[in-house]
Amino acid sequence: MLKIHKFVFSPFQENTYLVWEESSRITAIIDPGCIERFEENLLSEFIDKNSLIIKYLINTHCHIDHIFGNAYVKLKYNCEFLAPEKDVFLIEMMNEQAKTFGFKIKLSPKPDSLITEKTSIKLNNEELEFLFTPGHTPGEYSVYSAANKICLTGDVLFYEGIGRTDLWGGDYKMLINSIKNKLFTLPDETKIYPGHGEVSSIGHEKKFNPFLS
Repeated sequence: MLKIHKFVFSPFQENTYLVWEESSRITAIIDPGCIERFEENLLSEFIDKNSLIIKYLINTHCHIDHIFGNAYVKLKYNCEFLAPEKDVFLIEMMNEQAKTFGFKIKLSPKPDSLITEKTSIKLNNEELEFLFTPGHTPGEYSVYSAANKICLTGDVLFYEGIGRTDLWGGDYKMLINSIKNKLFTLPDETKIYPGHGEVSSIGHEKKFNPFLS
């Protein structure tokens, strides 16, 4: 069984997730948005308190607010770092992204592995799949566990909202297609954990999302 814990970090109010397999404590950190020292400490204190074993660092996409903590997590935990193949250019222009919003940042390392549609990982015996859901960025992936009926949707699909498409590489038509053709094919009871805001479900968004109903 998978467990999930959410932190809300940075002025962007970005959701950073810890996802772990309950018995083994093997863990993936997804979209670390910690930019301040106290945020890094909150993350690590929770990891230590719960005896979590950090095996993976995953970026659903590579906008600045989702990669602030890449350097810290990779250095501290020496875990395997996976990022979307088509979003690597956003890591390479991290300084430019940061300057746009007036932030000083620690530069992200390069990914150890590139996420493609064939990628999957295991937290002990629990499999995480990657669904290609571009539109907010050219390379974004959602992280899905069919067995646990959960999907981490990054900045593609929110509680009664969708990701913006006016930043680097955004494409509105592509975003809507990703939601309708990938996310909305998942079972209605699938819980979604977005990159900002509250938890929702596929069924709720089909009925009540004003951008898609």
